[in-house]
Amino acid sequence: MADLIAIGFDQPTKAFDMRARLAELQTEYLIDMEDVVVVTHEDNGKVKLHQASNLTAAGAVGGTFWGMLIGMLFLNPLPGAAVGAGTGALSGYMTDLGVSDDFMKSVGESLKPGHAAQFVLVRRVTGDKVIERLKDFAGAGHIIQTSLSRTSEEELGALLEETA
Repeated sequence: MADLIAIGFDQPTKAFDMRARLAELQTEYLIDMEDVVVVTHEDNGKVKLHQASNLTAAGAVGGTFWGMLIGMLFLNPLPGAAVGAGTGALSGYMTDLGVSDDFMKSVGESLKPGHAAQFVLVRRVTGDKVIERLKDFAGAGHIIQTSLSRTSEEELGALLEETA
């Protein structure tokens, strides 16, 4: 079962920096994330979701490959690739993996303009090592919502809200 962690930031750059650090920790197998998204509330009032992976592009690439392969069977690879790319892109666009986009947008609406939030869906984590590696973000944010245990939430909250 995955845990959801939503963290608010006064500065969007801090949210993007933390996402980069978490991605680095994932390559070291200290954390296994299902999804990580930064949500910004722009100064013009718009809420933007900054997904870590582009499912539309991935779907188009996969669809192109399969469409061309099937098209080769019928001696018509180019139209097969085009149809496959379109179908793959559409299915990638329609796919919503991880945290619900509607939920993230509604939280983003509640942020002040110029602020950001980060949503992380964590499958597995080595908590003590990850907390140690996130010390640079002391005082940078606050917890909006989590599904962590009370002690884990308090530990993360203490890190984020302590004065640097």
